[in-house]
Amino acid sequence: MADLEKSFDGFMNEYANALKAFFRKEENQKKVSLNRGIPSELIRELQNHRPLRTFMPASAGGFGGHVHQSLRMLEVSSRESLSLSLVMGINGALFIQPVQKYAQKEVSLSILQKFRSGTVMGGLMITEPGYGSDALHMRSSYTKSHRGYHVTGIKHWGGLTGWADYWLLTAREKKADGTLARDIDFFIHDAANPGLEVEEYYENLGLYMLPYGRNRLNALIPESMRLIPQSTGIKMMLDTLHRSRMQFPGMAAGFIRRLLDEAMAHCRKRQVGGKSLFSYDQVRDRIARIQSCFTACSAMCIYASEHVSVKKDLSLDDIPANAIKTVITDMMQHVAQSYLQLTGAKGYRLDHLAGRSVVDSRPFQIFEGSNDILYQQIAESFLKKMKKLKTPVLHDFLVQYELTDKISGYLKNDTRFRLDSNLAQRKLVLLGKMLGKTVIANMILNMADRGYSADHVQNSMEILLGDIRNLTASVCHNSITDAALNRDQEHEWYQFLAI
Repeated sequence: MADLEKSFDGFMNEYANALKAFFRKEENQKKVSLNRGIPSELIRELQNHRPLRTFMPASAGGFGGHVHQSLRMLEVSSRESLSLSLVMGINGALFIQPVQKYAQKEVSLSILQKFRSGTVMGGLMITEPGYGSDALHMRSSYTKSHRGYHVTGIKHWGGLTGWADYWLLTAREKKADGTLARDIDFFIHDAANPGLEVEEYYENLGLYMLPYGRNRLNALIPESMRLIPQSTGIKMMLDTLHRSRMQFPGMAAGFIRRLLDEAMAHCRKRQVGGKSLFSYDQVRDRIARIQSCFTACSAMCIYASEHVSVKKDLSLDDIPANAIKTVITDMMQHVAQSYLQLTGAKGYRLDHLAGRSVVDSRPFQIFEGSNDILYQQIAESFLKKMKKLKTPVLHDFLVQYELTDKISGYLKNDTRFRLDSNLAQRKLVLLGKMLGKTVIANMILNMADRGYSADHVQNSMEILLGDIRNLTASVCHNSITDAALNRDQEHEWYQFLAI
């Protein structure tokens, strides 16, 4: 184990230096910002360093498959390229980890040993046209015969479309009467075999390094390539998605740290009105909020490192998974927008780090569960737990819940109210956003107990508590607006001019 850790530390230094040397060359910056795909020089570096070993068990030639190792690799990757970090995250969290856990042992070992070489990639296809967030009603189906599983359907928005050598595919069993089973099954498809055709490549707005598109399935998959759930396929999917969502902070950490470093350097150097930009109070507030995001991200990384082992069943861990995913991705977009605001006009270029960061971080709030939906699910999960314990007052529940027990004292005067189980959907989203931030604030306090910088903890807590209180006030505010459906009553503004 010590030798593996030593080997891992050496890998991390070499990998970080190689990425920095590549991405900080001016010609490469433009190349990766304006062109789609992975440059051949970068592919060679990835093959040399084989970063996906951080997700893999020692039995398959990896460093042990420890979560803190994969998070550190994702952080180093995202410091130079958020797109590259996502490529690594898709391969690791959405293919290697579920294959390691649920595939038959012989199949798992054979496939993962190929990943050790650094020359193959894997991805996951769940989303279908018309069934994005509504994944449980997917229409892809399969029938079983003596030859294996015949899987048909259409999938789209699978990262690494047309590139991955292996795919995890989801489908529902087609019964004899033509109806589809409620449960979901996962299959491994070797892209070297026929049956997966790319019908269209999408012109995705950001994340140019990754190809996305629409794929048609008509594949015969051997029986050995079906994943074996420990209970149901739906729980297997939730376990996989929750584990992936809780590893988002690894991709966020390097991204936020890089933007923080760049923002600090720019504001100290930039002169406005005869003084440094950094001396302006509004600017310092933006910097403080970016620092707060990095502190929160650090706390999430610690939580994930200690709670997201592949051996653990995370199918029921929806609250921490959804809180981490939503809050950190909102923070990523906030940091990118603040950095762009600080850089001004020159940042509004596709080949500038600020402009690139805004468009690249935005889809993180959408894929693997739209944040609005996940916030609603957080609220509903809290309400369900409160109802089960017959605890209608929010503060009384926060005190005894392990994910909010420490932060509850800070919110004693703000959360002594009863929650209505029949809240409007928009109120559920606001409540979920408030509770998600509350869960993350609790993680920060746990990190503080271990000696993390008191100044950074205090700064982050003050900002988070302010956000939580504002959201609480919005939840409790009774006024609800609604869209006007009768467009015929609209008027042209110029009809009301007083001239």
